[in-house]
Amino acid sequence: MNLKILLGLAVLVVGTTAFWAVARGGGDGSGLPPLHTVTVDRGQVSQRVVAHGSVQPVEMVTVGSQLSGIVDQILVDFNTPVRRGQVVARLEASTFQAAVSSAEAELAAAEAGLELARIQWDRIQRLREQNLVPPSEVDQARSNERQAEALLSVRRHALERAQRELDRAVIRSPTDGIVISRNVDVGQTVAASLSAPVLFEIATDLGLMHIHANVSEADIGMVEEGQEVRFRVDAHRERRFTGQVIQVRNAPLVVDNVVHYETIIAVENPDGLLKPGMTAEVEVITAEVTDAVRARNTALRARLPDALMPPAPDPRPGFDGRVFLLRDGRIRAVPVSTGLSDGVNTELVAGVEPGDTLVVGLSVQREDEGRRRSFLRGDQAQY
Repeated sequence: MNLKILLGLAVLVVGTTAFWAVARGGGDGSGLPPLHTVTVDRGQVSQRVVAHGSVQPVEMVTVGSQLSGIVDQILVDFNTPVRRGQVVARLEASTFQAAVSSAEAELAAAEAGLELARIQWDRIQRLREQNLVPPSEVDQARSNERQAEALLSVRRHALERAQRELDRAVIRSPTDGIVISRNVDVGQTVAASLSAPVLFEIATDLGLMHIHANVSEADIGMVEEGQEVRFRVDAHRERRFTGQVIQVRNAPLVVDNVVHYETIIAVENPDGLLKPGMTAEVEVITAEVTDAVRARNTALRARLPDALMPPAPDPRPGFDGRVFLLRDGRIRAVPVSTGLSDGVNTELVAGVEPGDTLVVGLSVQREDEGRRRSFLRGDQAQY
């Protein structure tokens, strides 16, 4: 029994020793445990401000009615292209036509009254020359003529107003564009009391759109007119659209106790893929390097066990970071000068070259579960 126990202990010691020899050797004879590394490469690094907004037409015109009445005809529908001055709807016009007829009759009566007043004025003048009427009758005739002239002018204006209201019973498009919204149906009564009811909404040009993005006050200082913008919409997740900042408005918007500033982004929409009201995920490019020497941000935050930690590099002016460079089976701490960062990659201006291998940390091999757990226990005990 004792012999079996001794043999078991010997096998255990030999197996453990062999395992640690492989683990510490990394399988490559370098004397290092398995390491998680990244490679320095070249690529694009951009600094950006992220925001959300909505796609809107450059100009949206509402078409209303200055008159109250019943909708008699609707000549356009959703997505109908319209031209400036085109008839889009008509109100039932019998009431307005009756008003025009009444104003015409009143004007005719005023013209007849003026004609009679002038005849009387001429007669009174001749009789006055013969001293057959007193001066008071002359004054009265002159006053009657002037009153008739004034009444004629009033009746003319009343007819013009009635005709104008009759013309307004025909609703016309005020601009070229496309109908985005129709808010009335035939037979519906519109009431123009304090404000004109909105019958249609017309977008002037859907080939050019604006994004109204809300940028937080923490980021608005980096946003300027002329900067490039990249964005996506839910309807076309596989496609990235581009635009340009054309305006940063100074009026603050408070949303959930956070101050935002509305930023207007111009976007070309030749294919009509962007529709009014779409939600856009916006990235304003505040700085960008297209061919930068870069590495993953984790390489700049690498941490190693004390047993593997190389000596710290000597401080050098202009160098603001350090990485662990793996070369010839050795780990060295190298100072680097960093540039832009996009949250994933960081530009390395100096200190390393493309193709260099940087250590991020220890790597856990997953050949089998038992070896992984043994390595973790051994790593904690050893390092």
